[in-house]
Amino acid sequence: MTASFDVARIDTAAERSAAAPRRSLLSAWQTAILSALLIVILSALVIPPFLLLVQGSLTVAGPTPSTSTFGLTNFEAVLSGRHIVTTTINSLVFAAASAALALLLGWATAWIVERTNTPLKPLAYLTAIISLGTPYILYVTAWLLFFGKAGPVNHLYRTLTGNIDVLINIYSMAGMVLVEGFLWSPLAFLLVSATLRNANPELEEAARVHGAGVWATIRRVTMRLSLPSIMALAMLVFIRAVEAFEVPALVGLPGRISVLTTDIYINMVARAPPDIGGASALSVLMLLLVFVLLYVYGRLSRHAERFATITGKGFRPRPFDLGRLRYVAAGILIFNFILLLLVPMLMLVWVSLLPFFQPVSAAALKLVSLSNYRTVLESGQLELMLNTLMVAVATATIAVGLTFVAGWLAVRRAPCGWIVDRLATIPLVFPGLILGIAVMQLFLAVPIPIYGTLGILVWAFVINYLPYGMRYSASGMLQIHRELEEAAAVCGATPMTRLRRIVAPLLAPALLAGWLFIFLMSARALSLPILLSGPRSQLMAVAMFDLWGNGQGTELAALGLMWSMLMTMIALVFYVVARRSAGGALGRA
Repeated sequence: MTASFDVARIDTAAERSAAAPRRSLLSAWQTAILSALLIVILSALVIPPFLLLVQGSLTVAGPTPSTSTFGLTNFEAVLSGRHIVTTTINSLVFAAASAALALLLGWATAWIVERTNTPLKPLAYLTAIISLGTPYILYVTAWLLFFGKAGPVNHLYRTLTGNIDVLINIYSMAGMVLVEGFLWSPLAFLLVSATLRNANPELEEAARVHGAGVWATIRRVTMRLSLPSIMALAMLVFIRAVEAFEVPALVGLPGRISVLTTDIYINMVARAPPDIGGASALSVLMLLLVFVLLYVYGRLSRHAERFATITGKGFRPRPFDLGRLRYVAAGILIFNFILLLLVPMLMLVWVSLLPFFQPVSAAALKLVSLSNYRTVLESGQLELMLNTLMVAVATATIAVGLTFVAGWLAVRRAPCGWIVDRLATIPLVFPGLILGIAVMQLFLAVPIPIYGTLGILVWAFVINYLPYGMRYSASGMLQIHRELEEAAAVCGATPMTRLRRIVAPLLAPALLAGWLFIFLMSARALSLPILLSGPRSQLMAVAMFDLWGNGQGTELAALGLMWSMLMTMIALVFYVVARRSAGGALGRA
C-alpha cells in the first residue's frame, strides 16, 4: 500500500513538473496579450489629441475649409508681437511667487505638526482636507469677496481712515499670487508633512545638544535635509501654477493681467470666430514649456536618496520639545485654520444668506434669509450636480481600472510594460485647458457624435487623470511582493485570476485612495470642461463660473456650499472605507 502510494505521488509530481513549462508559456502569452490590448487603448486615448493639436497649430485657415493650408503662420503671429513676452513673464512671475508662498505656509505648518509637541495638530489636517475638497472656483470667489473693494477688509480700512482708496487691490499680480498661494498651501502641507514625518530627527537633536537654537537647527539641519523634497515640490507647484486657469481668469482678467492660459481661453471663447490656429500654436508652445519644467522636476526628484537619513538602527521619530513656544506654534495653526478655511467659509455663508452682497452690518442682518438656497433647489441646479457626479464617478472608475492593470504590468516588468508606463504618464504634460482644445479638435474631426455630451467630458478627464491613477497604482504595487503571485502561478492561476484574487484585494486601499482623489479632482475642475461642456452637459464648476460672470455671487455661494458639503461627506465615507479595506487586506495577508 505504501509503495503504491509513493509511486502515485511521484507520478503526480512528475506530471506537475512537466505541466509547469506549459503553464508558464501560457501565462506569458496571456500577459503579452494584456499588454498589447492596454497599449492599444492608451494609444487611442493619448496620441490622437496631441497629433490633432499639432495639426491645428500648423493649419492656416482660409475663406473656406477646403482652402486651408499648412505652415508656420500661426506661430509667427503668436511670436511676432511683444504680447507673448509680457504674457510669458507674467506666467513665470505668477507661478514662482505662488509656489514660494504655498511652500512657506505649507512647510511651516508641516514642521509644526510633524516635528514638534505643539497641541491642536488635527486642526491642520482638517484645514487641508476640507480646503482640497472645495472647488477652486468657489475658493477663489470667496477670497475675491473678502478682499474685494466692498469686502470686509477694505470696508474696515475705509471706515477707520476715511480714505476712499482700498487697502488691498485683489485684482493685481499680488492678489493673484495671494489667492493661488492659498490654494496650493494645503497640498504643500500634506506633501511636506510626509517627508518630515519619515525623517530621522537624531541629527536635529545632535545640533540642539551642541548648543544650536531652534531656528539655527531648522536653517542648518532640517531645511538642508529636506532640500530635495522642497525643491521638487516647489517645481511641482510652479508647474501647476503655470497651468492654472481659475485664478488668472477670475482675478487676472478683470485686472488686465494676461498669462498664457487666459490668452488661450480668449482666443477660443472671446473671439468670433474662434482663433483655433492661434490657440493651438500657443498651446504647443506652452506644452514645450511644461515639458521642460517636468524634465527639471524629474531631475530634482531623481537623486533624493542622497539625503536619506532613515536606517535600520533604531529609527524612532521624536518630536521637538518647544517648551512655552508650543503655544505660539499652536497659535500659528489656529491662524492657519482661520485664514485658509474659516474666513472663506464664513464669507460664503454670509453672502449666501443675502439678496445681494454687502458688508456685515445691523441693516444687512435684517435681510438674511434662505431664499438663495430655495432658488438653487428650484432652478434645476440638481441636474448639474447629477451630471457632475456621473462624470466624476465614470472618470475615477475608468481611470483607476486602466491604471490598475497598467501599474501591474509596469511594476512587474511585463512585456512592453515600459511602453504602458510611458503612455499612461504622457498626459502629465497637458494642462487642462490645452487638453480641452485637443479633445475638442479630435471629436470635431472624428465622426463620433459625443461632442457637447457627458461622454466627451469623461473621455477628456480620463486622459487628464491617467498619470495620477498610475502613481497610486504603481506605488501600491511596489508594496506587494511578487512571490505571492508566483505561488498562485505555480498552482495554475492565470494572470487575470492573480489580478482578481490576489493583487486587487491587497491593492484595494491604494485604489480607493486613487479613486477618491480622481473623483474629487474631476468634480472641482474648471479648465477642462469649460471648453467641452454643452447646453445639456454642464458641470458644477462651469455653472459656478457662469454665475460669477453674471453677477449672481449670492446664488454661487449657496450652490457652492451645498456642493462642498456633499463632497466632504463623500470624502469621509471613502476615508472610512479605505481604512477598513486596509485593515482587511493586512488581515488576509
